[in-house]
Amino acid sequence: MNHLSRLLSMLTILKSKRLVTGNELATKFEVSLRTIYRDIRKLEASGVPIITIEGKGYTIQEGYTVAPIMFEENEVSAIITAEKLIAKTNDESLIQNFGQFLTKVKSVFKGSLRLKSEVLQEKMAVFQNTTPEARSNSLSAIQSAIINYSLTEIDYIDKKLDNTFRKIEPSAIYCFDEVWMVVAWCQLRNDFRTFRLDRIKKFRVLHEKFEDRKFDLRQYFLDCAEIEQKPLT
Repeated sequence: MNHLSRLLSMLTILKSKRLVTGNELATKFEVSLRTIYRDIRKLEASGVPIITIEGKGYTIQEGYTVAPIMFEENEVSAIITAEKLIAKTNDESLIQNFGQFLTKVKSVFKGSLRLKSEVLQEKMAVFQNTTPEARSNSLSAIQSAIINYSLTEIDYIDKKLDNTFRKIEPSAIYCFDEVWMVVAWCQLRNDFRTFRLDRIKKFRVLHEKFEDRKFDLRQYFLDCAEIEQKPLT
């Protein structure tokens, strides 16, 4: 990667994350930390309002905008692949929201890339080995509850097929065997529990907030001996 490409990529990363460390950037671009410091100074000299937070990393002043993103052909291929994979998920809210996002992304494709994306879309297919038992429509709402620390009420069908009402504090989500799961603090059981989204029949995200319990998903999997899970990366 040449110098200009690295600077543009750094700018994209800084815009996409709340905080980025110099070591993260050095590892990403396979250069020294000293080189990253020089690149940061060059971006600042060009007018990019980079804020340095001592001991933590870099961020860009809120409200700063850059020129529209120009996609590469391989990036467009990755986007179309993601579209095909998400279309096969069993959560309707994810499919709908990703479709809206994709419409916005495709609107900035230049003509030749738009044509190539349409060709690839016609020449790619994704199949599933099994058909999900049921579909869910709560993933997007649960994601919102996680990042906003919002209490959530659910009507849930448990393993015994009993219908129970729970008030939960959603902490993390994961997908296992094509089924979306939410790990949440259950106020009924006074402990963390895992709920299948396709068994949530009704849900309501409340305005009431909960305190962050500092849930660690990586440690959760390490502690669950019954779940054979590859190390998270």
